Amino acid sequence: MVIRKVGKYEVGRTIGEGTFAKVKFAQNTETGESVAMKVLDKASILKHKMADQIKREISIMKLVRHPYVVRLHEVLASRTKIYIILEFITGGELFDKIVHRGRLSENDSRKYFQQLIDGVDFCHSKGVYHRDLKPENLLLDSQGNLKISDFGLSALPPQGTDLLHTTCGTPNYVAPEVLAHKGYDGAVADVWSCGVILYVLLAGYLPFDEVDLTTLYGKIERADFSCPSWFPVGAKLLIHKILDPNPNTRVRIEEIRNDDWFKKGYVAVRHVEDEDVNLDDVYAAFDDAEDQYVSEHSGHNMGPLILNAFDMIILSEGLNLAALFDRRQEYVKRQGRFVSQKPAKVVLSSMEVVAQSMGFKTHIRNFKMRVEGLSANKAAHFSVILEVFEVAPAFFMVDVQQASGDILEYQKFYNNFCSNLEDIIWKPPEEMAKPRLSMKRL
Repeated sequence: MVIRKVGKYEVGRTIGEGTFAKVKFAQNTETGESVAMKVLDKASILKHKMADQIKREISIMKLVRHPYVVRLHEVLASRTKIYIILEFITGGELFDKIVHRGRLSENDSRKYFQQLIDGVDFCHSKGVYHRDLKPENLLLDSQGNLKISDFGLSALPPQGTDLLHTTCGTPNYVAPEVLAHKGYDGAVADVWSCGVILYVLLAGYLPFDEVDLTTLYGKIERADFSCPSWFPVGAKLLIHKILDPNPNTRVRIEEIRNDDWFKKGYVAVRHVEDEDVNLDDVYAAFDDAEDQYVSEHSGHNMGPLILNAFDMIILSEGLNLAALFDRRQEYVKRQGRFVSQKPAKVVLSSMEVVAQSMGFKTHIRNFKMRVEGLSANKAAHFSVILEVFEVAPAFFMVDVQQASGDILEYQKFYNNFCSNLEDIIWKPPEEMAKPRLSMKRL
């Protein structure tokens, strides 16, 4: 059974998958607006005692309404699922842009940093601290503007207190006081993460990056880093003020706004009016009130999911359908796809054999396969999700997405995996006539 419509939303393909949720493309049939639909399983949430955390994440996102923060439209629920309707951001992650270019120009770096500071400052004004700021959680809209996302680790301090105590976030971006397992100011810790992001924008790599966590933590606690020679003097001075290991003397956001390097070309974000945020739909989603349940329309499907017109438009990247069939990539991505004219079951069994021959375990359900195992260096878990879709009669598309592990590890897997599937992958005639292009990694 495949859910194709939830309330007024037509549901498309899965674009992301995590421990407790899937994210799908969807379209509001009343307005035509594209949205991202985060689908959570109620049973899993209750089993893992995650209800309060999920409520908090949803409440935080409804509370923070700002041009540089991903907007949460509404929350719906059925008997078994919770549906979070989010603004659909089309420009991808800032992380991918950095990987593509190696490093950004001074002007681009400053623009994104200015937008980041605007968004973070607004979150702080609402008493919300993100605690996991990094380029992977910064999206870009169609105009190239920043959108802060993923408030899963955000915090509202307990009533009557000013300090947070939970150690969380991605180690390379975490402030030293967070690692010290003592109480810390969430706003000051977020500023540190912003400083690391500014460094990455200008350098194309991290200021603190060690394989051994003990060494990494030691460098962070001492703020043991150096700026490359090409850093502008003003940016270098600002970064050193932000990456101050002492949270008491670390620069604050109001001081960052007054910095000469920061102010150059700065355009203040348009005034954001305070809105009365109603959380009734959030609470109703976790209740068992049947009159609040949204209708679900299902389609029975004995074969691969058939991509509808909406799916095709989303996949075509600006209506260029060649993107569906072109698996050459000039920079590292977490997702790939290829097309085959072989029967769907042959495609699935061929992928299973190849994945197992590469030393991975496989789990198949319907026409979706999870591939998992240890990374090449045996140091981390690695997994990929592959799903077969019917594009047209006798044409099947395989969507390949990284689920966990290092992005470069995924790219190696994807290239090796596809090279072992040459006999089932269909290539457009013009590609067959051209020599293969090599992967560029910057």
